[in-house]
Amino acid sequence: MAENVEVRWHGRGGQGTVTAAKVFADACLSGGRYVQAFPEYGPERSGAPLRAYNRVSSKEIRLHCPVLKPNIVVVADPTLLDALDVTEGTPDNAVFIINSSLEPKVIREKLKARPSQKVFTVDATKIAVECFGRAMPNSPLVGALSKISGLISLDAILDDVKKSFSKKFSQKVIDGNLEAAKRGYGEVREG
Repeated sequence: MAENVEVRWHGRGGQGTVTAAKVFADACLSGGRYVQAFPEYGPERSGAPLRAYNRVSSKEIRLHCPVLKPNIVVVADPTLLDALDVTEGTPDNAVFIINSSLEPKVIREKLKARPSQKVFTVDATKIAVECFGRAMPNSPLVGALSKISGLISLDAILDDVKKSFSKKFSQKVIDGNLEAAKRGYGEVREG
């Protein structure tokens, strides 16, 4: 990946999308990079579409605006593919990571992705339900993003999940999220 990477997350309120962007940024920060993580909300209600953003750089970031030309797009809720143009503003070398049980080639067609764009899928909701009993795809998606972006190691992600989640959650929930991140890293598929 490039020296400066911009990520746009698409999800719905209550799915942990904003938390995922924060965890990813915190791990990158711990890895010595400059970062930004911030949400963009519509009506603040559970289930409402939202966007969150990351900027990760080896140099200080002085830009303070939404990410308009993301290098990576992560979609936490696949129903948004029918409701929004998640490809908006993406360059020819953009990467898409979609929470879906479908094969990447099916998602590629749905997105109408350009041949030079890469499309990955991971069944993050299934992984989350199996690992900690809730349909919260954020941890598996952070694991997948770690692998695909190459910006931060899985170990750094796991360390940050432990640190971030230990303040609010039981050890069982933490362990489930750690396993979910590992599985997201290992089960992401390219098409």
